[in-house]
Amino acid sequence: MKPTEKIDQFIQISGTLFEAVQMSGIFPDSKTFVDSVPKTDPDDILKAYEKGKESGSFDLESFVREHFRIPDGEAGEYHSSGSMEEHIEQLWTYLSREPDEEISKYSTLIPLPHPYIVPGGRFREIYYWDTYFTAEGLAASGHVDIVENLVLNFNHLVRKIGHVPNGNRYYYQGRSQPPFLVMLVDLLRRYRGEYIVKDFLPALKQEHAFWMDGSDRSGPDKDYRRVVQLEDGVVLNRYWDDRPLPREESWREDVDLAESMDTENTREVYLHIRAAAESGWDFTSRWLQDQRSMGTIHTTDIIPADLNALLYALEKKLGEWSSGSDGKAFTRAAETRKSIYDRYFWNGREGFYFDYDWKQEEQTPVWSLAAVYPLFVGLASKEQAKSVAGHLENKFLEEGGLVSSLHETGQQWDHPNGWAPLQWMAVSGLRDYGHDSLAEEIARRWLKLNRAVYDRTGKMMEKYNVTDLSLEGGGGEYPLQDGFGWTNGVAVALQDLYG
Repeated sequence: MKPTEKIDQFIQISGTLFEAVQMSGIFPDSKTFVDSVPKTDPDDILKAYEKGKESGSFDLESFVREHFRIPDGEAGEYHSSGSMEEHIEQLWTYLSREPDEEISKYSTLIPLPHPYIVPGGRFREIYYWDTYFTAEGLAASGHVDIVENLVLNFNHLVRKIGHVPNGNRYYYQGRSQPPFLVMLVDLLRRYRGEYIVKDFLPALKQEHAFWMDGSDRSGPDKDYRRVVQLEDGVVLNRYWDDRPLPREESWREDVDLAESMDTENTREVYLHIRAAAESGWDFTSRWLQDQRSMGTIHTTDIIPADLNALLYALEKKLGEWSSGSDGKAFTRAAETRKSIYDRYFWNGREGFYFDYDWKQEEQTPVWSLAAVYPLFVGLASKEQAKSVAGHLENKFLEEGGLVSSLHETGQQWDHPNGWAPLQWMAVSGLRDYGHDSLAEEIARRWLKLNRAVYDRTGKMMEKYNVTDLSLEGGGGEYPLQDGFGWTNGVAVALQDLYG
């Protein structure tokens, strides 16, 4: 399926009515309309819209509410009594969705054949990288059957679309998210046994091909989609999206940003924004040229330390799990990526990992928790891990856990916010390299913060302020969301480790 396939068929994500609604601001959250469903034939609705505009008293909001089923509030208003642990266990049921067997043909939802878990809040569909961290908690709490369904759904999406999209919505199909499918399969393998791997090898190989598309191209252009060719023919990866348009679910916000930048090349602006959305870190100083302003976003110029660590893990596992020439080829790919990783991402003077700006041919100056990925996947040496651990303890560790970056920009993936997936990867990586006391300290601080906020609000949050425990996490394009899949999963998984 091509990235644009079916998008033009939905009047809630393309066309004149869509743009009018998104630019009007009648819904505080731009995602509301793209998740709405036409009540009748879309062609009839468009005809009624054009006719209605000709009248002198046309009310757009009333028209939309008459002709579309609007999502019910913000899924995530669930409250329960009892402890945080009891609340999370009840949330698994609340956040569960049955197979999408009887959805409207006018819905933007890509149907999934197996039950799944949504994050909560405005996120009414499955999300790619969220799902791995949710699955760690599900497995630890005895719900391995749900984990298996999650992997099966991603297997289905790869077959249907060619990759795992950002989420199971047609407007997300132009981009993916950090490639954690291999981690999900490995998690399931730990509980089900080695035999399950063979069922998912084709999907994992297809995902690798998706990320490496264009790596064998020749010519003057160094970059193509998600690959960039560097000196000596070295190929590394970046985040990307194939649609040079505002994001459908954030149309007004993206148009406003592009207009504020005083540039005629809005296509490039939208590609940078969408690439940042594929990274999952939307948004952060990592993607900003001046480390402060969204007006300097240049995501596709950045070769990220985290993405290339994850692709090393994918290649390494494919080498182990594949047989014959396939296995040897993936092992060589992993070894090649490992051999060049330090050249681009390790800074010996600072003793830390940084992203690489391939246009400027230098590392970026942004200190972020992308540096925990090489520990999480086993790329770091013992000496490198020790140095990273020291910086985590001295620079990133706050009262409530690890802060995402040292840069305070107002963006949600920067100081003072902490996020569950980054805590999990830091703890796991530090444990693997023998830094057990620091790992446990991070976990205990994070869990203490989770519990304090739960006791105060009755909710599990998408992100947390780790520097001032009296304040909520902030920043971003939408209000703080509760639910919340990966926070629940990491809390359970950390409790399983440390009691």
